[in-house]
Amino acid sequence: MSDFHASDSRASDARTRILSRLRAAAPSAVPNLPEWSPPSYEPARRLERFRTMFEAMKAEVHDVDAATWPQRLRTLLDNRGVRSVLHGDGSSVGTQLESAWSGDPQAPRLVAYDRAVEEFKDDLVHRIDAGITSASAGIAETGSLILWPTAREPRLMSLLPPIHIALVEEDSIRDNLPQLMVAQGWARRMPTNIVVVSGPSKTADIEQTLAFGVHGPKELIVLVIRKPAAVG
Repeated sequence: MSDFHASDSRASDARTRILSRLRAAAPSAVPNLPEWSPPSYEPARRLERFRTMFEAMKAEVHDVDAATWPQRLRTLLDNRGVRSVLHGDGSSVGTQLESAWSGDPQAPRLVAYDRAVEEFKDDLVHRIDAGITSASAGIAETGSLILWPTAREPRLMSLLPPIHIALVEEDSIRDNLPQLMVAQGWARRMPTNIVVVSGPSKTADIEQTLAFGVHGPKELIVLVIRKPAAVG
């Protein structure tokens, strides 16, 4: 018998012995794990949890109303010396900012994302101070925003500018991810790209030391558009 056939025979015998032992072994007992259900929150606690989790990750959360949020944002950006803000071309967010800041020479310059990235990347990397996007929803449990990038608000808007501003409707904030997936019908429709944001960019080294703002936005400002209070 050649060395090749002898080696092949030994490997076959070893495989047979291993499989025989596995078949003869008693099946392992399935551990009796406690049932788990995702957390839920009372309405008054939901936004509090959302805010607490975001602030723990060095983000800012501000309550605003639908009519005056551009003025509140203006104050926040003036305090940071922001001179240019990127918005989605033709987006409702950009339209509101243009209406609120028009005619004010001291207002930050509004820049529409209206070009292909190949033509725009130099501005994106070097000349844009902040980018503003809308969020499709929020998650209270983890303090997260869900972004569904579109042609008007591409993914790079939330990744490249040093400051990312995100608007989210209070009514769209859900307790947990499973609840959100059901509410938005993810089983029926999903975008090609979902971005989950839980604070400014962060990374950790081999010693698990967490550092913020290393490879993306250094700041995250979340504007929660509160629903109007019920009248009498």
